[in-house]
Amino acid sequence: MTDAYASDPNLPPTQSQERPAELLDRFVAKLIDFVIVGVVYAIIAAIIGVAVAVGTGSSWIVGVVTSVILVALQLGYFTFLESSRGQTVGKMVMKLRVMGPDAGLPTTEEALKRNIWMAISLIGIIPLIGWLIQAVAWIAALVTIAMGINNDTAKRQAWHDQLAGGTRVVKIG
Repeated sequence: MTDAYASDPNLPPTQSQERPAELLDRFVAKLIDFVIVGVVYAIIAAIIGVAVAVGTGSSWIVGVVTSVILVALQLGYFTFLESSRGQTVGKMVMKLRVMGPDAGLPTTEEALKRNIWMAISLIGIIPLIGWLIQAVAWIAALVTIAMGINNDTAKRQAWHDQLAGGTRVVKIG
């Protein structure tokens, strides 16, 4: 199975190949993924901004629409790729794979649950102070996830993995 897995990355790793992904690898993978989603989001937001500038739309409406689009992009990207391939582009680069509680691919529901924290971006629609609350909430979520991964030396699972029923991120290379 080891040789077959090496030639076909779509096969799940065996128990002997699994080792929990380290915090730094997961961070770099997430950074790559956020850059990808961010570029797509920036293009869409720029198009919406130009459309509003030409029309007579409200800037608050633009903020609501772009916040919803950002959350949809983030959740769609991570949920779809993790449930269908077990890997986002960043995880592919870093040779990581998300595994469901049963050691197979996470279900769509499990992938959504482990990434639902990204919906924090919706807080940005609150007038005046939404951006500040959103920034603090993002920092708090990222810090608690990082601390959870770092403190769980056996499985490297944080609260978002446990919320999804025990998903795991493993190093496959």
